[in-house]
Amino acid sequence: MAASCVAVRELLVHNMNKQILILYPKAPCVIRRISTSSRRCDSQPQPRVKSAPQQLVGVVGLEVHAQINSNTKLFSGSSVRFSAPPNSLVSHFDASLPGTLPVLNKRCVEAAVMTGLALNCTINRKSLFDRKHYFYADLPAGYQITQLRRPIAVDGVLTYSFLGGKKGSQMMRKTVSIKQIQLEQDSGKSLHDDLRSQTLVDLNRAGVGLMELVMEPDMSCGEEAAAAVRELQLILQALGTCQGNMSEGQLRVDANVSVHTPGDPLGIRTEVKNINSIRFLARAIDYEIQRQIEVLQRGGTVQNETRSYDSKSGQTIPMRDKEGLQDYRFMPEPNLPPVIVYEDNASLPTGIDACQAVVVQKIREGLPELPSVKRDRLVQTYGILPEHSFTLVNEDGLVEFFEALLKATKKGPRKVIGWVTKELVGHLRQQDMSVSQSPISPSALAELLELQEAGHISSTVAKQVFQEMWRSSGKSASQIIQEQDLGLVSDTAQLHSICQKVVDSHPDEVHDIRNGNKKVLNKLMGLVQRETKGRADPVVVMAILREKTS
Repeated sequence: MAASCVAVRELLVHNMNKQILILYPKAPCVIRRISTSSRRCDSQPQPRVKSAPQQLVGVVGLEVHAQINSNTKLFSGSSVRFSAPPNSLVSHFDASLPGTLPVLNKRCVEAAVMTGLALNCTINRKSLFDRKHYFYADLPAGYQITQLRRPIAVDGVLTYSFLGGKKGSQMMRKTVSIKQIQLEQDSGKSLHDDLRSQTLVDLNRAGVGLMELVMEPDMSCGEEAAAAVRELQLILQALGTCQGNMSEGQLRVDANVSVHTPGDPLGIRTEVKNINSIRFLARAIDYEIQRQIEVLQRGGTVQNETRSYDSKSGQTIPMRDKEGLQDYRFMPEPNLPPVIVYEDNASLPTGIDACQAVVVQKIREGLPELPSVKRDRLVQTYGILPEHSFTLVNEDGLVEFFEALLKATKKGPRKVIGWVTKELVGHLRQQDMSVSQSPISPSALAELLELQEAGHISSTVAKQVFQEMWRSSGKSASQIIQEQDLGLVSDTAQLHSICQKVVDSHPDEVHDIRNGNKKVLNKLMGLVQRETKGRADPVVVMAILREKTS
């Protein structure tokens, strides 16, 4: 069989060369026989080795409902106030009584425009309101006034940062696209009384102005989504367009979650509704991603459904399926004209009062310092690391604490920043407290740092005093140092005696030091500090130890 293969190959090459010479007598080249092993003819086709299947990854998009910081509702003059008595802030329009008409709140429009500018959106000079019909007990009109066809702002981008990397201390920066920002009414609140099998309705929230911010599915996990929402929360609070208090429902998040293999179309998504905590948002998304992966790996199918997050069990729970597409019967809102905003005063039509119009240029000029700009300023002004500026800005009130501390102490920013981002923030997080609840004020911490800088206490004792100040609110650093006798040991003879005792009791370490292993000195230093309870001056102790081990 092998010989016949070789013969056929030789014959084919000879005939092809002959044809070439007939057609092209002066051809400089001919087909050469390529030497191959005859075993190729005998071998069977080798099957291709399949590459390992790519891992499924999460895809996350968000819908954020931000309550506009306004004294009155979106279309009525009713006041907006949290925890007011039930149904005490309800106008005739809010209750949808016949004959009532909506009147647009200018403050809400300006807030939406300002938010759009801060998120690099295109502001639509003309936007429209629509009715979205659905029945629910706390929606008296049977429809919600929203913006479907032409929202007030589109095509924005949110840049957010989070601490990632192997050690979780590296600044990671990413972006998520903002599809649109739309104005809409909030609904009322249903209070379910399971004991009496009844539902009570509170319409205080009905008609409160909301901005719905739709984020494209550009995120892949709970950590990214949580970082994006936290950055949005900081921006809204800096703008003053939303207070962003999630515990009061001023910022609510719906997460659209799916999984797919990179390069393939997106998978079937589920919607996790009404998450009111950034921490729970991250947990809910990560749980839902893992749940969908496990469903697919078992050969199942992910259902297109709405789910809720149970913070106690850490799981998402089915609420209702979305297989049957609900017809909201969108239609133009007949009682509201288009919303017109103007670029500048020069573009205002004749006869329109500038005070009554929404002017983009005026709003743009009034934009405050945004969180990203503040982080850059802190790095440039104080020479701190970007990671430090991230922590300062992300904790409410921490920048103010840091800057007040710098004014009260002679220590430089780099020496102070560790006390703020590690000691202070560490204690705050451990006890789930805010900066405003800290038992240690900037001036009290400044006194402690000044005592350390002056050489009255060591760094070890300084941290010990900090913890005592945290526990004993009201006691100053100097009081604690005096009461517990924590000042540095200034008696040189006493230090010589303690160092000699340590050297005599560790002959092996002394032998290693004398043979050139100077690192062992640190061990002896630690032993001396243990004897003195951290009250020995490290510089003095090191000099004595070097003298006694030389």
